[in-house]
Amino acid sequence: MIDIGEIITAMVTPFDKKYNLDLDSCGKLLNYLIDEQSSDGILLSGSTGESSTLDDDEKIKLFKFVKDNFGDKVKIIAGTGSNDTRHSIELSKEAEKIGVDCLLLVAPYYNRPSQRGLFKHFEAIASEVKTPIILYNVPSRTSSNISSKTCVELSKIDNICGIKEAGSDIRQISEIIRDTGEDFLVYSGNDGDTLPILSLGGYGVISVASHIIGNEIKEMITSFKRGDFRKAAKLHRDLVDIFYGIFITTNPVPIKEALNLKGINVGSCRLPLCPMEDKELIAFKEILKRHKIID
Repeated sequence: MIDIGEIITAMVTPFDKKYNLDLDSCGKLLNYLIDEQSSDGILLSGSTGESSTLDDDEKIKLFKFVKDNFGDKVKIIAGTGSNDTRHSIELSKEAEKIGVDCLLLVAPYYNRPSQRGLFKHFEAIASEVKTPIILYNVPSRTSSNISSKTCVELSKIDNICGIKEAGSDIRQISEIIRDTGEDFLVYSGNDGDTLPILSLGGYGVISVASHIIGNEIKEMITSFKRGDFRKAAKLHRDLVDIFYGIFITTNPVPIKEALNLKGINVGSCRLPLCPMEDKELIAFKEILKRHKIID
């Protein structure tokens, strides 16, 4: 079993006022996530990291910066997937050269491959690298679903070690956990699904909310795994407004806003993402104030 932790923060990518990669702010954000929010691992260039608007040079620069400066403090997962198999192979090889701990490969988007196409896509990438791989199933963004049968077959490939499941299909997730080996890690890809997935035998969460409530999520997971199910359930209920509130509009717009409001400068999102409307911002601030995340 790979050891990349139970709480992996899908980190936002800080930008400066001109929307350039801001590595100084990135370093400050990483110190905060590691020291103050209990992040075991950091996912770079995922959906929350605005991977779709980062070019390869920026991604490689980001991977290298984090590896060089934080590689001894936290596990590093690099988002190297795309809807182009050859491109994904090239970027995965570059991330492997840098020495990241794991790769996250999203299901190909837009071109909508068949299940056979999905299998062959991931198989081809896995054959070109030795670094452990976590699959990423997020049908709401990709219009493509990695079925439980396909996931089980992929789990037999040596360096495919887990999946981030953001499909919220409890039957599918149950089948994956049932039919894969104990060393295949199933992570929740939605904060609100974490406790239900843990109850099925899931391992942890690749989280957005851990930017601001990482300690509470850690306590929920720890409580569940030590058998204190009542406490875990109460923590889930207490946090549920944040789990869903951070998606009041398209992620990562709200979580970047929350960090900026807390005084942790991460800048704005690149177009085509834009700031929240006034009514969304007012409602979001109320949630953050109610949970004492901001004053």
